[in-house]
Amino acid sequence: MLKAEGVEYLFGFPSNPLFDTGSAEDAGVRTIITRQERTALHMADGIGRVSSGENIAAFACQHGPGTENSVGGVAQAYTESAPLVAIPAGYDLADTDVDPRFNSFLTYQPVSKTCEQLTDPDAVDDTMRRAFNTARNGRPRPAVVEVPKDVFSEDVEEFDYTPTSTTRSGPDPSGVDEVADVLLEAENPILYAGQGVHYAKAWEPLKELAETLEVPVATSLNGKSAFPEDHPLSIGAGSKSEPGQLHHFLQECDVVFGVGCSFTDTAYGITVPDDKTVIHSTLDAGDIDKDVSSEYSLVGDAKLTLEALNDVVNGRVDGSRGRRDDIVQEIESVREEWLEDWRPKLTSDETPINPYRVVHEFDKALDKEGSIVTHDAGNARDFMAPFFEVTEPLSYVGWGKTTQLGYGLGLMMGAKLIRPEKTCVHIMGDGAIGMTGMDFETAAREDIPIMEVVLNNFEMASYDTEFSGHYADFAESLGGYGERIEDPDEISDAIERGVQKTEEGTPVLLEFLTAKETDKSIF
Repeated sequence: MLKAEGVEYLFGFPSNPLFDTGSAEDAGVRTIITRQERTALHMADGIGRVSSGENIAAFACQHGPGTENSVGGVAQAYTESAPLVAIPAGYDLADTDVDPRFNSFLTYQPVSKTCEQLTDPDAVDDTMRRAFNTARNGRPRPAVVEVPKDVFSEDVEEFDYTPTSTTRSGPDPSGVDEVADVLLEAENPILYAGQGVHYAKAWEPLKELAETLEVPVATSLNGKSAFPEDHPLSIGAGSKSEPGQLHHFLQECDVVFGVGCSFTDTAYGITVPDDKTVIHSTLDAGDIDKDVSSEYSLVGDAKLTLEALNDVVNGRVDGSRGRRDDIVQEIESVREEWLEDWRPKLTSDETPINPYRVVHEFDKALDKEGSIVTHDAGNARDFMAPFFEVTEPLSYVGWGKTTQLGYGLGLMMGAKLIRPEKTCVHIMGDGAIGMTGMDFETAAREDIPIMEVVLNNFEMASYDTEFSGHYADFAESLGGYGERIEDPDEISDAIERGVQKTEEGTPVLLEFLTAKETDKSIF
């Protein structure tokens, strides 16, 4: 059934019969064993997100400790709206509810879209079909099917399996007309694009609406790269740290149109001021008025919604509205003023290296069309989000509603598997590598040539907790290429060498000895 559903990869950690018997490999599904369960889930998560939900990966693990270790990875995928199917083993049926055994069927329910326990071999096809249907349709999130150990070993009679399909739903046409009226009558509207634009592949209709209305466009951190940040109407991504122009226009606007976003109340997104008219377009009706009250709402696929809006707006707008030049000039003026304050850090020649200089050099050096980049939790995210400019859809995997250290490593390993032609870069701190760093060995063993970047300031963020390690040597010991950089003038050359090594098929870890930087672009 995994093969029939188009699953190319099964990630996880034994013991689980899907690995132990070789059945997944026999069916043509590549199995990859990670050094810990959470990274395996993050890899499946990355495949789902980078493919706009078209490729669903699977996860499997042992009952008991395997499921205990896995909860965080499932929770991260749930919070960040990433589709995958998890097939953990469970204790034998007779022991499922016996204290103190860990019951994944019960425990995973709050952090999965659906969670079932498969107890009858005759129900295998229906149960798995429901799981994949859940992952593919509606809001993308993980589906869990726990299989008790003794049920795994039972025989299944021959049956015909029909793979699931994906369907889309559109917004209420009368609501579209109403929203078009509001946008056209607004004095200073802004568009705010979330991850739903990525899943719907709605990048072009978003750009069309922005250019027709001649309005600024921001994105959520999950939606970063949904709108090209080199576009004159871009005002960047909302996060814990954000560009000055985004903050400026969020204060000055009268209407905020959020599309493909949840407007979840989080420290890693925008805070909509109370005096704004909010239009909320989302696939999940449960998001409406959850954290932000909206005067107008549209429920449906982001692409269908934006296309319907474009049809209405284009019928009412004849040529230029005459506001683009003024808006673009205002964006550029505020952006330049904000950047002027940050250039000393972005171009700093100080040692230890300022981490903003590292981000700035990556921003200049990477081929934006040929790269996929992510941050990790903590300072790495705060350094990256405002200052790394993205131009191509799905070239940045942003996240932050849950902030587990080490998440980005698995994301980029999954991204590299599904997009092998891309340079996949993960920037993290010395806290994050302590959480999942051993899975760099998985990248080397499984020929997944990602680029890991460690900002090593020998401290856990601003907590005054000393860390130590020579991570470049660590990478070499695990079968990859490692390089430690201490001179800011060597950053660019090191990046070039790192990219070259990944193109040759070797995973890379670049370790930059950085200052204990605490300033963030916060307003």
